[in-house]
Amino acid sequence: MFERFLVPVDNSPYSDLSIEMAIAMGQKFGSHLVGCHVYAARLHDSRFRQMEAGLPDRYQEEGELQRQRQVHDSLITKGLQLISDSYLDVFTTKCQQAEVSCQRRVIEGTNYVELMKEAEANKYDLVVMGIRGLGAVEGSLVGSVCERVARRVRCDVLAVKTAAPLNQDIVVAVDGSVQSRAGLKAALNLAKSFHTEVEAVSVFDPHFHTVAFRSLAGVLSEEAGKIFRFREQEQLHEEVIHQGLKKIYQGHLDEAVSLARSEGMALKTTLLEGKPFQQILKHLEERQPSLLVVGRFGIHRTDDLDLGSTAENLLRLSPCHVLIASGEAPAPETAPHLAEAVALPWTREAETRLENIPVFARAMARRAIDDYARRHGYTEVTPEIMTEARGKMGM
Repeated sequence: MFERFLVPVDNSPYSDLSIEMAIAMGQKFGSHLVGCHVYAARLHDSRFRQMEAGLPDRYQEEGELQRQRQVHDSLITKGLQLISDSYLDVFTTKCQQAEVSCQRRVIEGTNYVELMKEAEANKYDLVVMGIRGLGAVEGSLVGSVCERVARRVRCDVLAVKTAAPLNQDIVVAVDGSVQSRAGLKAALNLAKSFHTEVEAVSVFDPHFHTVAFRSLAGVLSEEAGKIFRFREQEQLHEEVIHQGLKKIYQGHLDEAVSLARSEGMALKTTLLEGKPFQQILKHLEERQPSLLVVGRFGIHRTDDLDLGSTAENLLRLSPCHVLIASGEAPAPETAPHLAEAVALPWTREAETRLENIPVFARAMARRAIDDYARRHGYTEVTPEIMTEARGKMGM
């Protein structure tokens, strides 16, 4: 699964940790590691030219100025190349000692731009890099290079945050998206190789829908409120949204368990309620895993995104290593929670009555009533069963 790694190095403490992490994973997967350092000779040349006006008079003569430029350019270029080679000597030595296949690459240019080009051109499976670099300042949560690379590359990215090895539990966030499913597969492969356990966490957030629904009370006119039947719908909305979302996200966990079982592995599951990144962070603090795996995008992905908001927040705030999964894994054709949720037939009268529910809550109302009818042994949904469900479920 992870055959070819790109490992950016800059001699920072986090760079050293990322080398150790890449080597540990490379030993498990038989991977080929490419250590890469990007230096910016042109930036130094530009800065020198900006400072030329401040040089002493004896250097302002055009011939002398040209000579100084050549000397500066030569020293900077050679110096930066020597520094880059020194950084990569450390990488190469560690790989050779661990008997891991490796290669070194020195590139001139803007760091994150060249790393992105390198990752794209040579089809890496994984970028392993420190969360911060040599330019880290107090209070910084993620370095600019790490963040920019994580946003722009389209392979998986492992942001190394601590010295912890991958021999503690792995937590993976699942939400039914193709990226989170790919993340689950990656987590299972890592856990199998490092002999640890995986816990799948799914978070549903009914509170936003409730807040949005209640906000209508302040803008609807009295006449519009009557047409919308706001007061009648409010409790129904809250019950249906809450229970419907809970069932959907429990279904994502059920699917994850089925997928893990097909891989011959057990899977812990936890269903949480609230804002996804906040609840996952709280869970990480309690569980203290070595790694969090999260999909690059979630279920609400839009085409113009480079990184989903949950992944972005967790990259910054997670106390453990973060693997951003960029691959896609489609849903299995037969999943246990999907088979269970096959809709019962509805009579024409029941379908007509369902139309009285606002459009945005209608699908969840149908699921809730389906679930009630199935649990009570009914084979179809009628208006009478809808009334019964409404009374029994407090809607």
